[in-house]
Amino acid sequence: MLEVKDKGKIPKDNNSIEVDELLDKKKVQLIFKRVFDFAVSLLGLIALGPLLLLIAIIIKIDSKGPVFYKQVRVGKGEKQFKIIKFRTMIINAEKNGLQITVGNDSRITKVGYCLRRYKLDELPQLINVLVGDMSLVGPRPEVPKYVEMYNEKQRIILRVRPGITDLASIEYRDENTLLAKNCNPEEIYIKDIIPRKIELNTEYIENMSVFYDAKLILKTILVVIK
Repeated sequence: MLEVKDKGKIPKDNNSIEVDELLDKKKVQLIFKRVFDFAVSLLGLIALGPLLLLIAIIIKIDSKGPVFYKQVRVGKGEKQFKIIKFRTMIINAEKNGLQITVGNDSRITKVGYCLRRYKLDELPQLINVLVGDMSLVGPRPEVPKYVEMYNEKQRIILRVRPGITDLASIEYRDENTLLAKNCNPEEIYIKDIIPRKIELNTEYIENMSVFYDAKLILKTILVVIK
């Protein structure tokens, strides 16, 4: 068995034992990370309360359906949970298309376009962070359909809590537009985008810390503003 190097890098031929050893070395950092997540998500929900209420009212006025959209995702330890977002699509959107959105998807509501553009639909995920299903920063959680396609090596990203943002969210900030340029967007997503996202998420696991999380949160905010 190969040993995890002191540099904190995951070997290319990694296995679950080696990943556990790496995470064990980061045990203290993971404790601070969870404390950071809990404090920031709690304060965020309190501070953003008026904005969240306003968005909820606008969603109800704009289209029929619930304010929140809940979807089953795969989290830490391959445990499934329901991610919470503001609803940006018509009712039963998944029954009338792919589980990914592409370009100017006709299923997206008028208000939904604005919420997605500024990532405001993601704010309710602070609830997921507060209860411990997610972290502020970590691999974006996928739906079971795509996780089933992961090989054993790729599943290492399921050893940590998924996050609201990550390196892949920044690199693929225009993912919908990118997919819209292809005649078979789901095939491109599965063959090209998912492997690259997993590669970036593996890099995150190697470097994760409260300081690194704060850096990525700031970078994400700057990307959204631009």
